[in-house]
Amino acid sequence: MPIFAPIFLPIQRRLQTTAVLTWISALGTTTTIFFYLCTIKYLWPMIIIYLLWILMFDRAPEQGGRRSNWCRNRVSWSYFAQYFPMTLIKEEDLDPSKNYIFGYHPHGIISLGAFCTFGTEGLNFSKRFPGIQARLLTLQSNFQIPLYRDFIMALGCASVSKESCEYILRSGPGNSIAIVVGGAQESLGAKPGTLDLTLKKRLGFIKLALVNGASLVPTLAFGENDLYELYSAEHTSKTYKLQQLMKKVLGFTMPMFIGRGIFNYEFGLLPKRKPVFIVIGKPIHVEKVEGAPTTEQLQDLQKQYIDELLAIWDRYKDKYAVGRVQELQIVE
Repeated sequence: MPIFAPIFLPIQRRLQTTAVLTWISALGTTTTIFFYLCTIKYLWPMIIIYLLWILMFDRAPEQGGRRSNWCRNRVSWSYFAQYFPMTLIKEEDLDPSKNYIFGYHPHGIISLGAFCTFGTEGLNFSKRFPGIQARLLTLQSNFQIPLYRDFIMALGCASVSKESCEYILRSGPGNSIAIVVGGAQESLGAKPGTLDLTLKKRLGFIKLALVNGASLVPTLAFGENDLYELYSAEHTSKTYKLQQLMKKVLGFTMPMFIGRGIFNYEFGLLPKRKPVFIVIGKPIHVEKVEGAPTTEQLQDLQKQYIDELLAIWDRYKDKYAVGRVQELQIVE
């Protein structure tokens, strides 16, 4: 493959790249716009009111966000999915009278498959699962960033806090949540050709399912870890230790990674054009428990969930993970 992208490419490919760039740069773009607006003096009263509203009054991130179907259905998100391309595989219909917790695996570097599936209609989630309104959950800190918070809420994102999860799951039939279970820890091991899932100690979403009687839906993305190259993934490296310290202090971390650029194929923040196959598995129906779940109940349901996740891997690995360097592993 040449280092630099050709000058003349089909308009479709340019539109695909633009769509992905829009999302990758969304945080930087909205922050830049906000600070620019702050330089306009006559806007200061409105900006102060807006910031006070964010800090003191707006409960939307904890109450399902402010989802906009207009934002989610933009044609640009179809171009986003075509860039890789991404494909959604549905194993079973979901009953719209129930509530669901979609566990997305793996985290990858920035969970692009989760965003495309649950944060947009780029893969036609609402048409594939009629009556199911799934909200993609992310860190509360993202909703403290002016303008960016409003953009991601319009796409259907909400806070991953316990309060937020329970509010959505108790908001009526079909209301569901999508959680990238492995989190920041899993992103540090997102090496191409591997699928190491941080899952052994993750019981929060299991408890949520039992307390709320929400069905669990394991979702496995083949190819998510292949979109970027990871630097210093070895646990003994100084970079890895620094990233762990950052995660402990700030609650999140940023893996050292390399993708491709707009005009080159060797370096940049854009993901590589590699296919991603997102398998939404069969639901595990959960009976609501009264009171706090016991350790045995948590472990039994976790085992069912992991077994189904491994079953998805076995069903599709020879088709969608041909270039793997190892089998799926459940770690930590």
